[in-house]
Amino acid sequence: QVQLVESGGGLVHPGGSLRLSCTASGFTLASVAIGWFRQAPGKEREGVSYMASTDESTYEIDSVKGRFTISRDSAKNTAYLEMSSLKREDTGVYYCAAARTLGFPLNWDEYDYWGQGTQVTVSS
Repeated sequence: QVQLVESGGGLVHPGGSLRLSCTASGFTLASVAIGWFRQAPGKEREGVSYMASTDESTYEIDSVKGRFTISRDSAKNTAYLEMSSLKREDTGVYYCAAARTLGFPLNWDEYDYWGQGTQVTVSS
């Protein structure tokens, strides 16, 4: 059964850090592109960080550059999103997704598998 399961969300103060995890089953994360997306209440889903399947190149949107880092551990079949210097505007439900394609698609509708999401709330 193909499945992605996220964990690691929670409530954090502004300036704090969190690490989100995304564990895959039924397929190998090293063979797919990985994307982390988020959705705030009343807003559209937004891609924040991506990793290519081929060379593990990464891309982050400008608003999280230097604060968020995507990575993966092939031995654990798990992807991570390390988030630091968190801001209130980072609040939302975070999803990991996998795409069986080369490179890293930027559009959410190009991803084949999705996790259930984990809530991140940045508040004092």
